[in-house]
Amino acid sequence: MNKREYTYRHTTLACYRGYITQAIINNLAPLLFIVFQTHFSISYQMLGQLVLINFAVQLLTDIWATKYADRFGYRSCMVFAHALACIGLLSLGILPMLLPSAYTGIVISVILYAIGGGLLEVVVSPIIEALPSENKEASMSLLHSFYCWGQLSVVLLSTFLLWLIGRDFWFLLPILWSIFPLYNMFRFRQVPILPLIQEGKEMSLKELLKSPVFYLSMMLMVCAGASELTMSQWSSFFAEKGLQIPKIYGDILGPGLFALLMAIGRLLYGIFADRLPIKASMLASSILCVTTYLVTVFSPYPILSLLACGLCGLSVSLMWPGTFSLTSSAFPRGGTMMFGILAIFGDLGCSLGPWMAGFISDSVVSARKSLNFWSASNLNLEQIGLRSGLLAATAFPLIMAIGLIVFRRKKNSSIPPTY
Repeated sequence: MNKREYTYRHTTLACYRGYITQAIINNLAPLLFIVFQTHFSISYQMLGQLVLINFAVQLLTDIWATKYADRFGYRSCMVFAHALACIGLLSLGILPMLLPSAYTGIVISVILYAIGGGLLEVVVSPIIEALPSENKEASMSLLHSFYCWGQLSVVLLSTFLLWLIGRDFWFLLPILWSIFPLYNMFRFRQVPILPLIQEGKEMSLKELLKSPVFYLSMMLMVCAGASELTMSQWSSFFAEKGLQIPKIYGDILGPGLFALLMAIGRLLYGIFADRLPIKASMLASSILCVTTYLVTVFSPYPILSLLACGLCGLSVSLMWPGTFSLTSSAFPRGGTMMFGILAIFGDLGCSLGPWMAGFISDSVVSARKSLNFWSASNLNLEQIGLRSGLLAATAFPLIMAIGLIVFRRKKNSSIPPTY
């Protein structure tokens, strides 16, 4: 196939694979948390710091891309992003065993693929938004559903391969997964790409920051990222350590079910978007998310806690793409700047939520004491610590629900006019 035969359909498929790449770099390392702890004696807080580093680097990259992505061009950014994702995954399988400090090797690898992830996050959504489409909300939801399908694939395939080859050969997983971004890198060199907004027509940062609605959107992105990633990143570890469920079953019913239901939620909304009001759907999702967190933390039955972890995936499915769609609808001239800022605050939530859960878990275990309502339980201190961390994270979907109620009451009069 020569370059002239590539169509917007190939561009769409490349963007879908881009979000699968994002899912690989965000979800592979947490599946290996238990391996890192047992093989390299890495603490809970250090594991939480890996998530923090990943999304903090993505956040810094988002800031850079918000200003310079248009200058370098979407194509160059996507090719470079996939190259770094490939190199970072290869490093994750090699550096921990080459360097004197395994943790240093992991951190270097995380930084490399996180830069790629940050570029992907800022650029993929505007590429899809710029393509001809009758329903932008449906297109955005379908795009983000491929992150979930990627997450599900990472969980199932990695869990199966880890069971097949044994934990001593864990390093083969990131090496094998590095092939995927390498392939998509070459696809992005060939597909047609459109500019989101004509040059000179985008809203400036000053215009965006004049609107209270945009500040509300930024807060919603923080809560969306924290609500999704806290459960997603800690559910595998929580299933094995907090619920005493064997890893293969815990990964399938915890993060595996989480990813499946999140994918189904986004896919269904992509199909029925014209019948479901996005704001009301997101508010219902936020309330469901609070419920799933509480059931996960307080249920005395491990299987019910695990199923609540999975159901949380459905509850968070609309949060991230829904906030993108709400804001894009409110600011149609927002351009790459708007998407970049939203990505920045989304990554801030992705960093803050999992790190906070790990920090609180470690603090409870280190202090060797817990809140009074745990005293009557038969849980050990480690289990109480993990549940305490997830309990604190319940604040994020709760704040999001309140923010959406406020968002619903805001009128377009507070939004700068479009031209």
